[in-house]
Amino acid sequence: MKDETTEMPVDQTDQNDPFGLAAVRDLLQMLEQSDVYEITIERGNAKLHVKRGQPSPSGMIYSAPLPAAPLSAPMSAPLATPLPTTPVTPFVQPPPAPEGPPVEMPAGHTITAPMVGTFYAAPSPKDKPFVQEGDEVRVGDTVGIVEAMKMMNEIESDVAGRVARILVKNGQPVEYGQPLMVIEPL
Repeated sequence: MKDETTEMPVDQTDQNDPFGLAAVRDLLQMLEQSDVYEITIERGNAKLHVKRGQPSPSGMIYSAPLPAAPLSAPMSAPLATPLPTTPVTPFVQPPPAPEGPPVEMPAGHTITAPMVGTFYAAPSPKDKPFVQEGDEVRVGDTVGIVEAMKMMNEIESDVAGRVARILVKNGQPVEYGQPLMVIEPL
């Protein structure tokens, strides 16, 4: 196989084939049957650059996409050899280390986060929290908000009782199923 570059001006265009695709197909067939390694064709501002790679067992692979506008950058046929792949390891952020001694969970019903998001104890920063430790709640009372994708999702108590412990802070990111607070049934 020779390593040579051939410059060939193309002046003819068929009225039915404005991009000269029939000529490009003929050119690719001629390249496949010859030992020419690389060719560049220029027509006005358009430039087509074809460079052959190593032959694959199934034959040569050529690419000739349909240009929407005159070509401004050279085009090349893809190499027949596959690109090397590197395994991708997903990034998993480790959970934050607990500060101080582990907190013992009080007995009672645990309200958990229904989704991943940010926990808010009040409807706005200027408002007082929905509940505080020691407050009594009824079924359906709002005990907090989890914001997910700019949507505010109210968290309601599914039991009646007293708030024994609030386990998350205002503005803290929470995971699906993470305990938010413990309610002692009355």
